[in-house]
Amino acid sequence: MAVLAAAAVRQAASLSRLTSTTSPAQTARLLQRRGLAGGGDPHGPPRINFWQDPMSPSKWKEEHFVIVSLTGWGLLIYGGFKAFSGGKKDKKEEKVTEAAH
Repeated sequence: MAVLAAAAVRQAASLSRLTSTTSPAQTARLLQRRGLAGGGDPHGPPRINFWQDPMSPSKWKEEHFVIVSLTGWGLLIYGGFKAFSGGKKDKKEEKVTEAAH
């Protein structure tokens, strides 16, 4: 709602700056017709969240595809690092008994 109000204020301010000598063609160029919040490609297939159809990555939203792909690669690299780095080695600690002292 605040965005719409700000846009209306900007439009009113730009209209008030126009002089009476400007032509309608110049006025049409100064008015904002559409913001950047268009919602993607209007002619393509509708995009869905990845959890709605996890087996069809071609239908996912682009940002969901990026997040899932980067998470998968991160898990693969981390798993490979853990598998090939030898993991945690157990050290046998000698138990010190009070009788030995």
